[in-house]
Amino acid sequence: MTADFTPLTSLLGGGLIGLAATLLLLLNGRIAGISGIMAGAIAAPGPERDWRTAFLVGLIFGPVTFAFFGGTLPQPVLPALPIVVVAGLLVGFGTRLGGGCTSGHGVCGLARLSPRSLAATATFVVAAMATVFLVRLLGGG
Repeated sequence: MTADFTPLTSLLGGGLIGLAATLLLLLNGRIAGISGIMAGAIAAPGPERDWRTAFLVGLIFGPVTFAFFGGTLPQPVLPALPIVVVAGLLVGFGTRLGGGCTSGHGVCGLARLSPRSLAATATFVVAAMATVFLVRLLGGG
């Protein structure tokens, strides 16, 4: 696995994520947490469902548009379908248990100085570090 150091594009991407989250909060009064947006797109009626669906469609077609205009997308390496299904269920369970996802807590919650988001984000980081350690220790990467 190679890691390209891209500070300028990373800074630009992070700035755009922050700008989008800020605009959603200022103009719509909503937090840009993907798990909450997804849950609302499934359960909420009417206009509440409409903006959430538009947001999710934008997440899907953003990279497609980028590629259409000549951008290069990374090629994902997907494990076997059962692993993807189990991983998806674990992520869904974790977002419900933690009261949100990394985007909601890490981007929006920390910006609002939420103590709950600080605890959640610290937990995400520690769990990620432990996972990398264990995977490397067991020879998986």
